[in-house]
This record gives sequence, C-alpha cells and structure tokens, in this order.
Amino acid sequence: MTPRPIRLMRGFATVGSWTMASRLLGFARDVMIAGLLGAGPSAEAFFVAFRLPNMFRRFFAEGAFNMAFVPLYAKRLEGEGPQAARGFAEEAMAALVAALLAFSALAMLAMPVVMLALAGGFASDPAKFDMAVGFARIQFPYLMCMSLTALFSGVLNALGRFAAPAAAPILLNVALIGAMTLAAALVWPVGAALSWGVLAGGVAQVALVARAARASGMALRLRRPRLTPGVRRLVRLGIPGAISGGATQINLLIGTLIASFFTGAVAWLSYADRLYQLPLGVVGVAVGVVLLPELSRRFRAGQDAAARESMNRAAEFALALTLPAAVALVAIPSEIVATLFQRGAFTAADVTATAQAVALFALGLPAYVLQKVVLPAYFARENMTAPLRYALIAMALNTVVAAGGAPLMGFLAIPFGTALAAWVNLGLLWRGARGYGDATAADARLIRAAPRLALAALAMGAALVAAAAALAGMFADPAGRWLALAVCVLGGGAVYALAAALLGAVRLGDLRAALRRG
Repeated sequence: MTPRPIRLMRGFATVGSWTMASRLLGFARDVMIAGLLGAGPSAEAFFVAFRLPNMFRRFFAEGAFNMAFVPLYAKRLEGEGPQAARGFAEEAMAALVAALLAFSALAMLAMPVVMLALAGGFASDPAKFDMAVGFARIQFPYLMCMSLTALFSGVLNALGRFAAPAAAPILLNVALIGAMTLAAALVWPVGAALSWGVLAGGVAQVALVARAARASGMALRLRRPRLTPGVRRLVRLGIPGAISGGATQINLLIGTLIASFFTGAVAWLSYADRLYQLPLGVVGVAVGVVLLPELSRRFRAGQDAAARESMNRAAEFALALTLPAAVALVAIPSEIVATLFQRGAFTAADVTATAQAVALFALGLPAYVLQKVVLPAYFARENMTAPLRYALIAMALNTVVAAGGAPLMGFLAIPFGTALAAWVNLGLLWRGARGYGDATAADARLIRAAPRLALAALAMGAALVAAAAALAGMFADPAGRWLALAVCVLGGGAVYALAAALLGAVRLGDLRAALRRG
C-alpha cells in the first residue's frame, strides 16, 4: 500500500501541475495585456472590474466555499452514503443559485456605487470610471459560474478527484487569450473583448467540472431552493469561512481602493499580484485543496497522529517550494518583470514600479502559503470563528498600514501592509491551533527541515544576485532577456537543489516517489 505522505504528495503534485499550467497560460495572457494596454486607463478599468469576480473566484474555488462545503459533504458521504451526499450537494446548489441570482442582479444595477467603493479614485476620470462600470457589468455573472464551479469542485475533491477542478482555470486563460487575439485581428476594443472573455471562460469551467462530476457518479440536478438544516449549517460555516479564508483577497480589495488614487498603481499592483500568485496558486492552492478532505477524514476517525503527519508533510512541501520562490522575487524582481512585461505599452517606468511591488508582496509569500496549511485544521473541525477573528485583526492592521503609510511610501504601502498582515494572521492561526494539541504540532522532521530550507533559499538568492549582475548586458537587451532569465532560473534552481541536498533539508526519495506515476 502506498504510504500516506506519498499519497498526499501525489495529490499536491496533481493539483500543482495543473495549476502551474494555468498560471503559465496566465502569464501569456498578462504579457499580451501588458503589450496591448500597458498601465493605461483601459488596463486599470479592466483590472478593477475583474477584481470583483476574481476575488470571489479565490474565495470560493480556492478556499472558503471549499473549506465549508467539503467537510459537510465528506461527513455525509462517509457516514450516510453517496445518495445522502448527493442530496446535500443538490440542496446547496439550489440555495447558491437562488442567492446569487438575486445578488448579481442587485450588484449589476448598483455597479456605479460598487465601483465608487472599490476604486473611488477613478471618480476624477469619468471616462475611466464609466469604462470600469461597463466592464464590471459584463463580467459579474462570472461570479455565478465560479460559485457553481466551486461546488462541483468540492464534490470532486471530496471524492479524491483533483484533476478536473485544478485544470478548469486553464479554460479562463484560453478564453482571454482568444478574446485578445480576436480583438487585435478585428480591431475591437481590447478591454471589452477581455470582459466578454471572462464570462465565456466561466461558462466553460462550469461545463468541465459538471461533466467530471457526472462521470464520477455525482450528477447533480437543480432543485427548488429550500432552507434545510444542511443548508443552514453550510451558511453558518461559509460566511465566516469566506472572510477568514479570503483575508488576503480582502486585503487586496482594500489595496485597490487606495491604489485608485495613484495613477497607474492599480495596473502595477495587478501585474505584481500575478507574479507572486504563481507560487501561491501552485503550492498554496494544491496544499489547501488536498489537505482539507484528508484532515476531515482523519479527525472524524480520531486519527490525530495521521492528521499531524499530513499537516507536517504539507508544511514541509510548502516551504520547500515557496521559500526559493519568495527569495527569487526579492532578489531579482526588476529582471523578472522586464523580461515578462516590458514591451509595447509597458514602459521602463512601469517595470520599476511593478518590481518594487513584487518584492514587497514576496516578503509575505511564505506566510500566505502556510496559512493554507493551518486553516484546514480549523475548517476540518468546523471551527470558523477563530480564523475569522484572526483575519479581521490582520485586515485592520493592513488597512492602517496601507492607508497610513500611503503619504510616506505612496502605493508601495499597499503591498507592504499586505505582507505584514499575512505574517500576523499566520502567527495568530498557528498559536490558536495549539489548542488542538499534538494533532497540529510541528514534528522533529519539520523543525529540522525548515531552517535548512531557508539557508538553501538564501544561498540561491545570493547566486541569483551575482548572476543578474554578470548578465546585466543581456538583461538590458530585449532580445537577450529571456535567455538571461532562463540562465538565472535554471542556475538558481540548481544551487537551491544542491544546497538543500547538502544541508539535508529534503528527502529526495520522497519527492521522487510523490512525482512517480503509479
């Protein structure tokens, strides 16, 4: 029988590999947006409009709904069987559709007011403000699509079927790239084409996961909505879970409002967000998606030792991949941003501003990812209150730092506040989890590995700084940047792997076994 840590790693690898493919397509998408729109008014209007449905995508598809729905669904599945679980999923879907139809209609009617709350700084530019309102109205039904995608994904994740939910975001990026290609060929407004592409991508994602659920024996039919005991329980867990699991996204919304008062800042922060979201998405999402059903099963069965092993190996996996990513983004942000985005309408000044934001966001990257390890320990036990309380404290801190620091640091106070709040939130979560006893305590292997992984990442960072200095001429040449960045990435990766092996920070046998097809 395959050892539990290896099975867990295989789950991480499945979700992470599909998410990596999506994020790489996302980079191609953002490279096209940067070249066509730069950091101009249309780009800012699109990014702000996309922030609303995209925030809910991260709340639901990558956290809160999954964390509230999966434990309840898994409990029905294991305790009462597939028919009871299917009934609960159908009840949840009916309530979700009814609530979101009403909410979406109201939001679309009130979109000018919503936009004032989200990006009040746009009010000084009526053309940009109206454009953002129009784009948001086109995109807002994407919220319904992603909520349904989250529900079907939760069903599949509880069944141990991770591939289709992880692959679904690829369809959004394909739709957006296709929309920009058509807009460029037919001379359509790029921002409007992107907005319609968001909606098309959402419909495609729902279709993919619904088909996968049907193939897994969990076809769901739409019922008349009723406030059943199961739905009431889901709501009680889901609302605080949405806030606590999406604290980072709420912090970004606060940042968007403040950034709207600085010309270009919304676009710079959006491009920077894309860069640090790559490791956060690939590692953090994989850990959160796979770990929650695993912990739900272990805690339900009273297997605290197995739960502790799963959490510790998830933390080790997260640190092994996140620490080098964070160090790289701090060490050579300008080189990365220039290579990816500096072309067309994206200028050298845009590179500098975006790179500064990337480096500050990256300081909080390990905290963002480790939150994905700790939060399932609460949600698997259906404890939403404590994470909500911690998230609210972190959000208050972020708001104070971002708003208070803006006169001193400009828009850079926003990523600084976000990173600081992430560490505070993690510290509170980790301290609070000690109440669960040994089930959530760090084991000897994690305590030994963590500082060694940090040392290996710092060695890699020093190598990257030296390599970037040696290749400065190539980075200054648009034709040579990709080769120079490839040398840095491959060389830095080799240094990290060698340092980690020499320091005994990772077990290479476990990694090979986790990635081996079987």
